[in-house]
Amino acid sequence: MVPCVTVLVTGGTGQLATAVAKAGGDRVRLVGRPLFDFGHPAGIEQMFQAIAPRLVVNAAAFTAVDAAETDIAAAWRANRDGPALLARICEQADIPLIHVSTDYVFDGTKGAPYVETDATAPLGVYGASKLAGEDAVLDACSRAVVLRTSWLYAVAGLNFVRTMLNAARKTDRLRVVADQTGCPTTAEDLASAILAIVERIGVAGWQPSFGGVFHAAGTGWTTWHGLACAVFEEAARYGLAQPEVVPIATADWPTPTRRPADSRLDCSKMAGVFDHRLPHWRDGLTRTVDAIFAAA
Repeated sequence: MVPCVTVLVTGGTGQLATAVAKAGGDRVRLVGRPLFDFGHPAGIEQMFQAIAPRLVVNAAAFTAVDAAETDIAAAWRANRDGPALLARICEQADIPLIHVSTDYVFDGTKGAPYVETDATAPLGVYGASKLAGEDAVLDACSRAVVLRTSWLYAVAGLNFVRTMLNAARKTDRLRVVADQTGCPTTAEDLASAILAIVERIGVAGWQPSFGGVFHAAGTGWTTWHGLACAVFEEAARYGLAQPEVVPIATADWPTPTRRPADSRLDCSKMAGVFDHRLPHWRDGLTRTVDAIFAAA
């Protein structure tokens, strides 16, 4: 990373924020609740002034997709209103903001990987609030980079990979949705991409081409069923018995929120502008499972 750059990362103990802080070293200042809370705007401005960052990464969000359907105000506050405030503060300070968004801004009906200019059509409150956050950030900050990612997981925290591993220790048969397709992404790989963008901005200075929306997800794609099977293949190297993984349809696993059936992301734009592409999703999974068992 470029020397003498203080990067303020929001998101506290979240998967991505933690990964960015770990990879970024002592140049990163990680903040989260209760000291940094989108529900208390005055505290955010005070903390910003105290840290005086030269770049901000917003990894804070309301990510409970189903809970967002009932806790609507909290979802919009965290996913739109808070990022809008942060963007205005960054604009006033004349510094860049990297804001993390989601593939759930799409409805999954395109039938091919989405590019940044494709029409958005979120299916629930979570996706709608994240899309509104994108617009608010881009409207308020002239040096905003919006990164849409997909199916994020990490070594720690609540995520699909850890859920599958825990479930396999309790049962020998699992039912997993097989008709939703996406790009699994490790928090560590996304953190590396974010820091590569920070490096590029630091070396080249802000360029107009750096602004706007970019897709940033693991290379390649699979289904939730395919990801579960891959998790157990990796875990078998450590002696974990492989359960039977039964493919089911989305209709067989109803949830409060509709998920996009095919939210694959085309990440060519990020590779072209920032010369960075995330590793293949299977490579990221191997490293993550290795790290999970190493920490056990």
